[in-house]
Amino acid sequence: MGIKSFQGARKQQQQEGIQTPSLKVSDYMTRNLITFKPEHTVEEVIQSLISNRISGAPVVNENNELVGMISEGDCIKQISDSRYYNMPVGDTTVEQHMAKNVETIDGNMNIFDAAQKFLNAKRRRFPIVENGKLVGQISQKDILKAAMNLKGHTW
Repeated sequence: MGIKSFQGARKQQQQEGIQTPSLKVSDYMTRNLITFKPEHTVEEVIQSLISNRISGAPVVNENNELVGMISEGDCIKQISDSRYYNMPVGDTTVEQHMAKNVETIDGNMNIFDAAQKFLNAKRRRFPIVENGKLVGQISQKDILKAAMNLKGHTW
């Protein structure tokens, strides 16, 4: 019994004219994002994260340029610090607690390469920036959805 190579099955499908589904991040990323501004308060972020059932979101300036990311973990750290220093949470801004050096993913990246990047970076989400503007975000859940859409296809 012979073994088919990974490339062999794909080449055969291409020669036979069989359409294979897209494997690009931009086809599976979320475009309609909840974002925050640096001047929002941490309390506003916490309320939004809870009400929208998300674990974090990009922070953008007035030109929709990515300036950071804020997550549940960043908010929890602020709550912990405020208790330790006996200071209220309400007065602190996103800019004081967001991650500023944000790693992004190219929208043209293959979803399997993106999956590997998630494993290596231990992140839950990556923003996608084009021409300096935030255009979307890919999450681990988006990668799982893409894999389920491809189920049964040769990738």
